[in-house]
Amino acid sequence: MIEIDGSRGEGGGQVLRSALTLAVLTGRAVRIGNIRAGRKKPGLMAQHLQAVRAAAAVSGARVEGDRQGSQVLDFEPGPVKPGEYRFDIGTAGAATLVLQTVILPLAAAGGESHAAVTGGTHVPWSPSYHYLERVWIPCLQRLGVKAEIRMSRAGFYPRGGGMVSAVIRPGLPAQPLRLVDSGRLLRIKILSTVANLDESIAGRQSRQARMRLEGCGAPTEVEQFRMSAASPGSMLMIQGDFEASRCGYAALGERGKPAERVADEAVDAFLRFSASGAAVDEYLADQMLIPLALVPGTSELRTARVTRHLLTNAWVIGKFLPVKIEIEGEEGKVGLVRLRRKQ
Repeated sequence: MIEIDGSRGEGGGQVLRSALTLAVLTGRAVRIGNIRAGRKKPGLMAQHLQAVRAAAAVSGARVEGDRQGSQVLDFEPGPVKPGEYRFDIGTAGAATLVLQTVILPLAAAGGESHAAVTGGTHVPWSPSYHYLERVWIPCLQRLGVKAEIRMSRAGFYPRGGGMVSAVIRPGLPAQPLRLVDSGRLLRIKILSTVANLDESIAGRQSRQARMRLEGCGAPTEVEQFRMSAASPGSMLMIQGDFEASRCGYAALGERGKPAERVADEAVDAFLRFSASGAAVDEYLADQMLIPLALVPGTSELRTARVTRHLLTNAWVIGKFLPVKIEIEGEEGKVGLVRLRRKQ
């Protein structure tokens, strides 16, 4: 049994989710201790518990410690089975993170699968549905993963209730990836959306973003729309399409936060990325480590920022797979990620 110290590095839910994904992919049992030990509320919360149960459902795993607040989990997976799966977090916990936990394992199954998760789709400290749809999924597809996602309802804090679903067909990553230079900026897309709020808020967000981006030297498109959701919320995301890659930076509205500040947060992050010379944003670098660690050969990614998440994920992967991961650059700065796996 592989033993993982859940307080290592970033010390949050990512250690748990990455270990679950890798355990199912490799068929190796894992014991995770000190789960979220440094957090204000340590142990498994609703969204982490649902990730455990999702990974267990797709692999028929034997599990001990899968209860709210538990800081120790034993997880022994069986073979992955394709099928229809539904998971409900019951809170505004990130449905996107639960879905990310099982997409690669289901891609390793022998048939088509459908997975749906109810929870938060646009919540703090988690990738939004639109980031997964516009940035993460296209990059997986580029590697050969046959997955598609859709959102039938958005979910904001505090009620959640959003639903995201995926169709996954057999096909794991088949080729390495080298993204060290983004190339020329081809276009910018501004996604501005609201739920249960006046649509003028979405207009203010998009106008501010467009004004800030006028000097970028690339065509700018605006997608402004309303979403169905159980509670009010707003989001603005900047999608940058470059010759070789794509990035995404989003900001969320909240009570008392001007629409213009929502736009400024996303635009500021995008402009920092553009000035960094990197090929992938810091979120994609982290989220592509496991897919690329499955591929024989050498992959390279130049990331806009070396994050604690990235370093922690590399450490967890090394516990499961025969891959050498080198990360050049200081935490918080531009870095080069190199993965080498023998043929």
